[in-house]
Amino acid sequence: MTRKTVRIAMNGVTGRMGYRQHLVRSILALREQGGLDLGDGTVLWPEPVLVGRSAHKLRPLAERHGLEHWSTDLDTVLADDSVDIYFDAQITAAREEAVQKAIAAGKHVYCEKPTATGLDGALELARLADAAGVKHGVVQDKLFLPGLLKLRRLVEGGFFGRVLSVRGEFGYWVFEGDWQQAQRPSWNYRAEDGGGIAADMFPHWEYVLHELFGPVRTVQARVTTHIPRRWDETGKPYEATADDAAYGIFELDGGIVAQINSSWAVRVHRDELVEFQVDGTEGSAVAGLRGCRVQHRSATPKPVWNPDVPAAESFRDQWQEVPDNAGFDNGFKAQWELFLRHVARDEPWRWDLTAGARGVQLAELGARSSAEGRRLDVPELRR
Repeated sequence: MTRKTVRIAMNGVTGRMGYRQHLVRSILALREQGGLDLGDGTVLWPEPVLVGRSAHKLRPLAERHGLEHWSTDLDTVLADDSVDIYFDAQITAAREEAVQKAIAAGKHVYCEKPTATGLDGALELARLADAAGVKHGVVQDKLFLPGLLKLRRLVEGGFFGRVLSVRGEFGYWVFEGDWQQAQRPSWNYRAEDGGGIAADMFPHWEYVLHELFGPVRTVQARVTTHIPRRWDETGKPYEATADDAAYGIFELDGGIVAQINSSWAVRVHRDELVEFQVDGTEGSAVAGLRGCRVQHRSATPKPVWNPDVPAAESFRDQWQEVPDNAGFDNGFKAQWELFLRHVARDEPWRWDLTAGARGVQLAELGARSSAEGRRLDVPELRR
């Protein structure tokens, strides 16, 4: 085996998502398994270069994992010819400028979503990356969840017949921060920092709907701030300027109607933090992060509305669990592997910055739909 090192500048790894999912469970996990076997006698060895604004956070993080390379100077890291890839998991407001610098430095780019705070900026990143001839990608992790992989299997196998509708529920109660520490950083609730659940989650719903069922053609949304006052990481109260709930209705190709509720102000009464119910002429399915249950047309019971007597049986028991039939790796790691293969071997890749721009577009149109109180068309974006 020949080992080939790929150096990755990782910006934003002191944050929750950048650290847990991208550094530890993806890049370091690849190193723990001996690298990425490309199948031709070559093993790709990822070498992270940690980047951030705070030396007192980066240094102990690097020492904890035995990593030699870290820096608070992004420009110097990007000027290093030995760095092949730039990865960005910073707050949204800081992403666009950093990604532009990386593209200008000739680095391949992989970043979290949303790729920018507005559609114009997101499209400009895609244009610049194409013009520079660098490879580029956007994290679309939900596609690699076991539950949605099973759902894709059902779609591709024709289980549903004609798909009629999709209903999604996502969210949980994020503590306000006064008497219990919040589970999400305070910038998520400040619009000036790129916060807001619509900006965060509508890009996810765009690629889930696009990939599994078809392009989104119209959007009608209501975004709101249910909890207007929160407490930050230092215990200081602040006014939330970004939305914490977004309720959307999306029409897809073929007349499929998708309704998805997203909220950080909802208490969970479902099996998983996100669930999608898909109803079709031949069958239905409910998919979550890991599980997926189905009810085929031939096994659909005949419910009868009678509010005067208790339900005779559990409706949940009338569904069948879809088996794993395969091993499922961490979704972030799985997509990292595909991107690294794309960089090293030019293998197929479709989750680029243009795909990322579609997510930004849907979030932007969702906010505008809410403000104007009307349904809006979603124009097709072209490279």
